[in-house]
Amino acid sequence: MAIATVNGIRLHYRRTGDGPLLVLLHGWPQTGHCWRHLVGPLSEAYTVVVPDLRGYGRSDLPTDGHDKRTRAEDLHRLIRDLGHESATVIGHDRGARVAHRWALDHPGDIERLVVMDIIPTREMWRRMDADLARRTWHWLFHLQPDLPELLAGADPGAYVRYLIDSWSHVPLPEEDIAEYVRAFSRPGALRAGFDDYRASDEDAEHDEADAGRRIPMPLLALWGEHSFLQTIDAVAVWRDYAENVTGRMIEDCGHFLAEERPEAVLEELTGFLQLSKG
Repeated sequence: MAIATVNGIRLHYRRTGDGPLLVLLHGWPQTGHCWRHLVGPLSEAYTVVVPDLRGYGRSDLPTDGHDKRTRAEDLHRLIRDLGHESATVIGHDRGARVAHRWALDHPGDIERLVVMDIIPTREMWRRMDADLARRTWHWLFHLQPDLPELLAGADPGAYVRYLIDSWSHVPLPEEDIAEYVRAFSRPGALRAGFDDYRASDEDAEHDEADAGRRIPMPLLALWGEHSFLQTIDAVAVWRDYAENVTGRMIEDCGHFLAEERPEAVLEELTGFLQLSKG
């Protein structure tokens, strides 16, 4: 485990392996711990770096800079601090949204991109009908000022457990849920996580400014059969935002792909990243 000071904050990260750089970005309500099943196999071919994003885990919990552009800048500077000019990037949930913005702002940084269980944020808002709103009600709740802290802050552990249980098709082990509960019980952690969602207006402004741009690097989209995207063809959506898109649904899986179905995810990554099966 290590700490890097970049873009005015301290980012906690884990680093293992040797070879080209591979960066793994977690979502909400999680930390870099979510990649535990994949780090070992991937580190056989890559230097794997797993940061806790700004406002999450053991990284700093600032009161500003929660828009995706600022978080992408954090990572742009992090890989240079580590002596690399580019990386393969795999992002899940909010981390995948940061990765998409990173690819837009610094396309030369990213060689290949994997996005798990998302479509672009701009498309989420454009498609926000009653059905999608029921599945993603937390977006609208989290961006309210003060109210999420008031309600969820009374028992952060219960709130984190409820959402993880609701979004999982394959239950996560108790010891791993407890790790996330500890992370979000840290003073300021809930607020920082909600601020990720409250940056929606700023993120939307940036996304609209880039409407029509398609990122150039190969992109793999993966999503769970029982996830938020269950009625959405994510590959078709991403083809409006990237030039070279492949992907598929992971069967018998909810939102947390790397934890619920790590073997299936690794199989997809093996093909996309052209890894040897040993």
